[in-house]
Amino acid sequence: MRKISAASCALLAALLLFAFSPAFAGGGHTVITGPELETMMKDGKPVVVVDVREPELFAKGHVPGAINIPYETARGRILKELSPKDRIVFICHGGPMGDELGEVLTNNGYGSVYNVKGGMRKWSGPLAK
Repeated sequence: MRKISAASCALLAALLLFAFSPAFAGGGHTVITGPELETMMKDGKPVVVVDVREPELFAKGHVPGAINIPYETARGRILKELSPKDRIVFICHGGPMGDELGEVLTNNGYGSVYNVKGGMRKWSGPLAK
């Protein structure tokens, strides 16, 4: 039986860590909770909240300051309308659409991209109309 050196074990552990980190495992964006978004909105740094729900739902109530880029048109718009320099947070009905669009941005070099876990279904913060 062949022995594995401590250095080899350390290298293997580092590779596994990178393989399962969000940036390397198909998850270049960060998933956050509603309360984490509220904290971001109060930390003094600009944040662009993008609500990807239908305009009718957006009009009934959305995260204060959010912009509406409906999912059905988002793929053709987000790379044109959102800056890679911005801190961008997606929010949708329940989360998956924001995850998908977050990947589009991170795959195109956007570095600070987030999605709200549970979307508006889990949002308990203030609403704007």
